[in-house]
Amino acid sequence: MSATPRFRQGAGRPCLDFIRTLRHRGSPDAVEELPDAEALLAWVRQCGPCTTVTGHPHPDAANARALREAVHALITAARAGRAPDARCREQVNSAAAHAVPVPRLDPAGHLAWQADDPVRAALALVARDALDLVTSPSLARLRNCAGPTCGAVFLDTSRPGNRRWCSMGTCGNRAKKETLRSRTA
Repeated sequence: MSATPRFRQGAGRPCLDFIRTLRHRGSPDAVEELPDAEALLAWVRQCGPCTTVTGHPHPDAANARALREAVHALITAARAGRAPDARCREQVNSAAAHAVPVPRLDPAGHLAWQADDPVRAALALVARDALDLVTSPSLARLRNCAGPTCGAVFLDTSRPGNRRWCSMGTCGNRAKKETLRSRTA
């Protein structure tokens, strides 16, 4: 894995990081970060708990994207106080039913996570996390990034609950630079 992470993390929940793989959601500049099996494997290696991703050599990226959109729809419906679409609900429930990674102690005494199918197991964790999120008090702390083209949703864990950006290092920094430029222009 490269020193620079390929995928954005830090939204506060694994399911929120997963839906961020459609970057700039809802804007003309939307970028698909899971176009193929190789990209999905890279996401699992970076964001999943299993350090060794072996097993099925060509995971179904289209199925993963469909799950991502179902998770997004489930969260959107819950935030709006609506019942989720039956198809999306069943898709997330189905993914959540798969086996998740299990912990084991390696010979050096370090905790390692293992799964027969690390991709399916990582997606099961995402689905379970989404189900937990939409039924928890944390749902009220979800925020949309104030970045005009970002489209990310994040969990606001700040004490006052007034965080505006998904990341100070990206969207927040960009907004502050724009404010400075407009003042000095």
